[in-house]
Amino acid sequence: MHEMTLLLNIAVALVAAFFGGLIARRLGLPTIVGYMLAGIAIGPFTPGFVGDVKTIGQLAELGVIFLMFGVGLHFSFGDLWKVRGIAIPGAVGQIALATLLGFGISQLWGWTAAAGLVLGLAVSIASTVVLLRGLMDNGLLNTPHGQAAVGWLVLEDLATVLILVLLPTLAPAVGGFDWQNLGLTLLKAGAFLLLLLFVGSKLIPWLLLRIAHTRSRELFILAILAIALGTALGAAELFGVSLALGAFVAGVVVSESPLSHQVGADLLPFREAFAVLFFVSIGMLVNPGHLLDNIGPVLALTGLILLGKPLVTMLLGLLFPWPARTSLVVAAGLSQIGEFSFILGQAGVSLGLLAQDQYSLILAGALFSITMNPLMFRLINPAERWLRSFPKLWKALNRQGPAPAPVAEEIADHVVIVGFGRVGHHMVDVLGEMAIPHLVVEVDAERVAELSRRHIASLFGDAANSEVLMHAGLSRARALVVTVPDEAASELMVAAARGIAPELPIIVRAASNAGVKRLAQLGAQHVIHPEMEGGLEIVRRTFLQLGFPLRKVYQYADAVRRDHYDLQVNTEQEHRLLLELLDAAGSIEIAWLRLPLGNPLVGQTLAEAKLRAQTGASVVAIMRNRQLLANPKSMTVFAAEDRIGLIGDQQQIAAAERLFAVTE
Repeated sequence: MHEMTLLLNIAVALVAAFFGGLIARRLGLPTIVGYMLAGIAIGPFTPGFVGDVKTIGQLAELGVIFLMFGVGLHFSFGDLWKVRGIAIPGAVGQIALATLLGFGISQLWGWTAAAGLVLGLAVSIASTVVLLRGLMDNGLLNTPHGQAAVGWLVLEDLATVLILVLLPTLAPAVGGFDWQNLGLTLLKAGAFLLLLLFVGSKLIPWLLLRIAHTRSRELFILAILAIALGTALGAAELFGVSLALGAFVAGVVVSESPLSHQVGADLLPFREAFAVLFFVSIGMLVNPGHLLDNIGPVLALTGLILLGKPLVTMLLGLLFPWPARTSLVVAAGLSQIGEFSFILGQAGVSLGLLAQDQYSLILAGALFSITMNPLMFRLINPAERWLRSFPKLWKALNRQGPAPAPVAEEIADHVVIVGFGRVGHHMVDVLGEMAIPHLVVEVDAERVAELSRRHIASLFGDAANSEVLMHAGLSRARALVVTVPDEAASELMVAAARGIAPELPIIVRAASNAGVKRLAQLGAQHVIHPEMEGGLEIVRRTFLQLGFPLRKVYQYADAVRRDHYDLQVNTEQEHRLLLELLDAAGSIEIAWLRLPLGNPLVGQTLAEAKLRAQTGASVVAIMRNRQLLANPKSMTVFAAEDRIGLIGDQQQIAAAERLFAVTE
């Protein structure tokens, strides 16, 4: 068993994390909380199995590398520049003030100045993972408020990178502060950045393209891993900078490649798996007994994170002309600390700036603040109503005027479309032409940006993995259309939507025959199997070519769909419909014909036109300006572009088609 230490630790850590994350989600908490509790459960301070802290800690370093590589991969100066008026002064001011608060409370506890500074910096940096999840779950990610919060966090991420570069200069040195060491650190970091940004930005995208041309996905994934890990380790060994900085810059360079989206998709499983081990390793360092013995400092630090940081954000909102709701959203999002605080704390411990017990206090603050963060988002609306009860304070906070209402509050009688691929794109175009309100839920950032440019209501998030559907107004919607090809994700969406709006019509796409039945059992009224629809269309066209009436053909096709695309004629309804098809061949049918401009019938009354005398077909309805006129009177006047509903046999309808085709 000794030879299997690594495998055993990985297996136990992942299994514990799975159950911890599952329990956390059941309780409505972020999965990170479950992962950290799993780490506590298998850590050296609790009974039962004890994981190897050193082994899992080394694996956690991979989590740090992949996390920072992902941050760099999705970093965009353009997005940051759009919200610069809020993000730049806000992030700088918040980091400075929160650091001062953390430093101040540490001095009350008798910590050293260096330890207090590390604590303050760790408290000032919020978790990007937790923030994005909170914004996504509350339907705020692609709102102006959410974009401002993301830009704020991007700037904090950059600040973290800079702090990690400068942190070694705070290490104890003989004769006071080592300015020479600071200069050398900055010089090495600058050389690394110049080398990678000017040489790597040409070499790495070129290399990825060449590997993509080999048409080997395994080689492509290996190249991504080699670039991320090789750059991070090379930065640490050759230039003396942190693994986190090397991984971040590597991600920024790779983001310049046209294949960056594929890189992100292929890297995701590795990032998620090793990030889980990272959070488990953090939990293993928490000593519950020590925290109980120091419950006062733990609660004080948690209060600073949950209350002090939001108050700092609101204070900045008084100083700068931001919308009040933006301040509230940012305040809720920043009322937690996470992975970057852990990275800073670990760096502080390794440099001798922070004791292990002091680091445990940071871990406890992170655990409690992440647990409470969903509640902070739910307090946004009550806090806004409370602030509005003080007109002068609200006016001081809301100097940009009223903010637009959230999408879910302002839209009704709409169609919710999940996915903006080819099918979703077509649905949006058709509904737009028909002036039917619609809302798109999409997980791809570029597609959401396109929807925003077209001024189409949208929510940014994965409808299968978050609470984003809660903010789509399903209880007021006319229908939900799920267009994504992933059948497992569709099942999760249908189940969630049925729980939110039990009577909502759901139209969903399936990829297999078994999936058709499962989706129907979960509550989807209409399940579409594209491949089977192609076969059904062939049957339909064949029947029409053989002269069967359109209405009966459609009835038969609908019966097959209701039977979950079972093409065998094995139900009583299908037998009856086939017999009716045979009986109805050559009988009457209804057709809609357009009356073109210039046709002699334009301007004539129904009586003057004498359509029945000329063709044998009878007028049963007129569609004009999207208004249906059923059983029109004899004095009704025909207008150009009217759609005329006619009933008759095939010869009569054909005669009417010839009459309507005439123009002067």
